[in-house]
Amino acid sequence: MSNQGIMQRPTFSAAISTPGYQKLINSTLKDPGKAQRFIASITSAVAINPVLQECDPKTILSGALLGESLGLSPSPQLGQYYLVPFNNTKKGCKDAQFQLGYKGYVQLALRSGYYKRLNVIAVKAGELVRFDPLTEEIELNLIQDDQEREKAPSVGYLATFEYLNGFTKTLYWSREKMESHALRYSKGYSAKKGYTFWEKDFDAMAFKTMLRQLISKWGIMSIDLQKAFEADVEAEENPDYLQADDAAPVLSDPAGDVTDEAFEQVDINDI
Repeated sequence: MSNQGIMQRPTFSAAISTPGYQKLINSTLKDPGKAQRFIASITSAVAINPVLQECDPKTILSGALLGESLGLSPSPQLGQYYLVPFNNTKKGCKDAQFQLGYKGYVQLALRSGYYKRLNVIAVKAGELVRFDPLTEEIELNLIQDDQEREKAPSVGYLATFEYLNGFTKTLYWSREKMESHALRYSKGYSAKKGYTFWEKDFDAMAFKTMLRQLISKWGIMSIDLQKAFEADVEAEENPDYLQADDAAPVLSDPAGDVTDEAFEQVDINDI
């Protein structure tokens, strides 16, 4: 598709005001007040991201309705989920894709009712005293001054959860292991072109990786968490992924494709 064809695509704010989109949103959410709040929040999220404004409105709405079905906010400030733009080379246009933020993982896990505690932190230089991967016993000497700790380089990442029944699981990865993981699973990061959030905010990406590894392998996943996990897979692997400066950190490991079922029977192509 030519650039002229892309420019002729209706903007999201114009498309979402059309009868077809309005009918779809209202029939899906089944609450006029909720529908209006949804429209306002997603329009605001799109308005602050120039690259996202160039995306096919149908893909924006699909991702946003998935986020709404999970009870998550599209606000970039909250970091629960993001709509990430990428070049769809098959269609010759830009599309948007739902991506779960690490805070979204925390929200969905805690909301499931199984977890008493769930946390992930960066371990700074000089803080790790000992970690036994067999017993999962870890000893840290945390830097007490917050500003000093913020400036210190991250040498590893620690994620842990505790069920209400007392079962606990702890996972620690070194910075080197996380780097190898990012290079293996992110085509954008391995290209080192500077546009991925692995390059812009490595720690935030590492937090999400740790939570995915911890919860998917040892945690109990609610239906909503499974749905979000399955949908959160493609953008970082896609070499045509685009990252605007104010877009948000995303991660994707090869865990599957976004499924039609994830959109709760929303047939976006009927618009």
